Amino acid sequence: MSDGFDTPVCHVTTIGRVTGKPHRIEIWFAHREGTLYLLSGGRDRSDWVRNIVADGSVSVEMNGARFVGFGRVLSPDTAEDRLARRLVFAKYQPGYAGSLERWRESALPVAIDLEPGGTD
Repeated sequence: MSDGFDTPVCHVTTIGRVTGKPHRIEIWFAHREGTLYLLSGGRDRSDWVRNIVADGSVSVEMNGARFVGFGRVLSPDTAEDRLARRLVFAKYQPGYAGSLERWRESALPVAIDLEPGGTD
């Protein structure tokens, strides 16, 4: 049985920093050891990233499973920043018609640390 992490996309729900209402997006991701890694092409201008900065509480849905966790923007030029870029790029580049190299380098890496057994 699949753990759901091999699915092409996940849905991340943040709490709106202005409205307090749920804000749901569909996004590419990679998974490693209880953490999801995402790349924001809109960098820190993306609403979902701004929401995470204001309140890191998130929920994630994939393959019918729902997880809770805490999102955080990764510090630049760290080992985790490089890991996030490498994992997400490696998952999607093989099936993508164009090059994702520019996106890999320019996007803002975000991590979501999933709570152990953190389904809700």
